[in-house]
Amino acid sequence: MLYRLRRKHRKNGNTCQCEPETAHTACPLDCQVLTQVGKGCRCRIRGHKSCGAVRQRLLDLGFVPNMEVEVVRCATLGDPLEMRVGDYYVTLRKREAALIEVQDL
Repeated sequence: MLYRLRRKHRKNGNTCQCEPETAHTACPLDCQVLTQVGKGCRCRIRGHKSCGAVRQRLLDLGFVPNMEVEVVRCATLGDPLEMRVGDYYVTLRKREAALIEVQDL
C-alpha cells in the first residue's frame, strides 16, 4: 500500500511532504516575504512557503509564526541576509528568506 502511494506521488511529480493547510496557502494582501523587508525594519513571521528539510531547518533556527524578526544587514550583492531573531543573529540565503511570509509591525 505504501509503495503504491509513493509511486502515485512520483507519477504526479508531487514530492512535497508538507501538510496541505500550511503549505502554499494564499497570502493576504498585507503579507510579504522576508526579502522585501528593508534593512533595519522589523516584521512578524506569518508562515512559510517551504517544505521538507528546508522548512524544518527554518523552524529550528527560530523562524516560527508570530516571532519578530529584524533585518540587520545584507551582503554586497544582496545575498546572504543577516537577521535578528529574538536575542540572537541568523544569516540566511536570499532564496531561503524568500520562503518566509512576514507582516509589518
